[in-house]
Amino acid sequence: MLLDSKIPEGPLAEKWEKHKFNVKLVNPANKRKYDVIVVGTGLAGASAAASLAELGYNVKAFTYHDSPRRAHSIAAQGGINAAKNYQNDGDSVFRLFYDTIKGGDYRAREANVYRLAQVSVNIIDQCVAQGVPFAREYGGLLANRSFGGAQVSRTFYARGQTGQQLLLGAYSALSRQVAYGKVKLYTRSEMLDLVVVDGQARGIVTRHLITGEVETHAAHAVVLATGGYGNVFYLSTNAKYCNTTAAWRAHKKGAFFANPCFTQIHPTCIPVSGDYQSKLTLMSESLRNDGRVWVPATVEIAERLRKGEIKATDIKEEDRDYFLERKYPAFGNLVPRDVASRNAKQMCDEGRGVGSSGLAVYLDFADVIKRTGAEAVSQKYGNLFAMYEKITDEDPYKLPMRIYPAVHYTMGGLWVDYNLQTTIPGLYATGECNFSDHGANRLGASALMQGLADGYFVIPYTIGDYLANTAPKPVDANHPAFAEAKAFVQARTERLLSINGTRTPGQFHRALGLLMWEYCGMARTAEGLTHAKAEIRKLRNEFWTDVKITGTGEEMNQALESAGRVADFLELGELMVDDALNRNESCGGHFREEYQTPEGEALRDDENFAYVAAWEYQGENQPEKLNKEELAFENVKLTQRSYK
Repeated sequence: MLLDSKIPEGPLAEKWEKHKFNVKLVNPANKRKYDVIVVGTGLAGASAAASLAELGYNVKAFTYHDSPRRAHSIAAQGGINAAKNYQNDGDSVFRLFYDTIKGGDYRAREANVYRLAQVSVNIIDQCVAQGVPFAREYGGLLANRSFGGAQVSRTFYARGQTGQQLLLGAYSALSRQVAYGKVKLYTRSEMLDLVVVDGQARGIVTRHLITGEVETHAAHAVVLATGGYGNVFYLSTNAKYCNTTAAWRAHKKGAFFANPCFTQIHPTCIPVSGDYQSKLTLMSESLRNDGRVWVPATVEIAERLRKGEIKATDIKEEDRDYFLERKYPAFGNLVPRDVASRNAKQMCDEGRGVGSSGLAVYLDFADVIKRTGAEAVSQKYGNLFAMYEKITDEDPYKLPMRIYPAVHYTMGGLWVDYNLQTTIPGLYATGECNFSDHGANRLGASALMQGLADGYFVIPYTIGDYLANTAPKPVDANHPAFAEAKAFVQARTERLLSINGTRTPGQFHRALGLLMWEYCGMARTAEGLTHAKAEIRKLRNEFWTDVKITGTGEEMNQALESAGRVADFLELGELMVDDALNRNESCGGHFREEYQTPEGEALRDDENFAYVAAWEYQGENQPEKLNKEELAFENVKLTQRSYK
């Protein structure tokens, strides 16, 4: 299939403005005749639902939470980027665009990234108008701080809870439309399939998580805003509920899945502390503004630390290796996440890791506390420090934090064109659910930016272009496709419940996660990926013959919920391995050990792999078909990334 990205003609800086003028419009009187389903109520979903309802469309918004306020967007602590140049430090829309393209190791679509940088400036104004309490300077101006991969301060923040405050802003806008009756909110409802009628998305199938009731819902278009799939690794910074089911079921109905192997490893996570853990806790990247990353200079000192013979504060300055500052003097501790993560792993592989497991490095605030005082540090990071102490029982004001890389964000997702439409007409994907803006690595403080850009400033324009060509008459909810999709969901549920094996869904999930982290995590090899593919296939077969699910489908049944999600993760995990095997290069978070520079940096192959890998489902247990969208770089020069 030929992938048409629908990128507008003309100069990069003019594409979006011209495109907004050229897209078809739906007149106000007709908008009330169209129904739009929005699945997910995080930043991308809540902002899209609120904006579409404000325009006059009838919106049905679905969340599997009891309230949209519980969406995982609240976990994005550190900030949101915008090219406002408030610091007068040389920032611009083009610089934000360039930093994002470079940070993604030149594996993103230029036009989408530039649009993201353009609309970033509007996001801040929108959120301030909603009352989001961004940090301010003494004189009242909005404050900024730095994040990885940039040499300017462009990150707006609300202490260490930016995502939460932004979500409350979007939630207030959504609630306003709910009160007006323009949005009908469905809580505790999980999407389990997409309804496609004559090749177009026309509805979804859901299961109510309390009653178990399976329902169909019809609309003229469907917008997915269901987040990423980081929990395929079992242990990640994602909430336990985060899953791939909505996107994966859409994929199996014809939506291409793009770059599934592009996973972001975040360098500042609290290390794993035991086999009982079900998730990991992220310490915001904002901490790298003032925290200094280091390990002992020698293996001998590290061994004494691990044995408890000495403390971190006992180690003299000359016996410390501030390895990011040493290797990357221009960016120091603010190198992009993939670079920081690989270097932390390297230090631990050399035997210089700290903590009882040796799988940690230090993030030290002694210098900034000495320079500015503990109270000033508390004003910036107090809630983060308190969270760290509560989890580890160590005071970061007195001892350096221990951190280690962990799975955080996924850059892969459903393939979308410039309008954010998937390969199924009428089906759109926004936020982390799509692949479009971050290439092979996402810069910090860009997730919130993309979610709100897509929801507030992109989808309200582009969805009209599709709906204008759709007759403004109700969708026939009695079409056989709805009954077929509902029957499929019910049959799958019954099949899962009938297995009655010996292992829980969680046991299978943990086994899959270990395989994915070991062979498709921070470092990958052809040999390891080939081994993982065979093991995942074996695990899939075992799952469908030995999973144990208690209870029934007509009640609240979290084991059943989990089983359905794990089944999808098992299929997605195999595709991720296939994608990683296919991409014989290293780029961003995809680090194939066979392809690296003499200095150990990611080595791209632009001649053969400067494309988006868009995978097409071919049927149960059949290899997926690879489709390629060639990436054209007309405004940036493809170079080996350097942060030195």
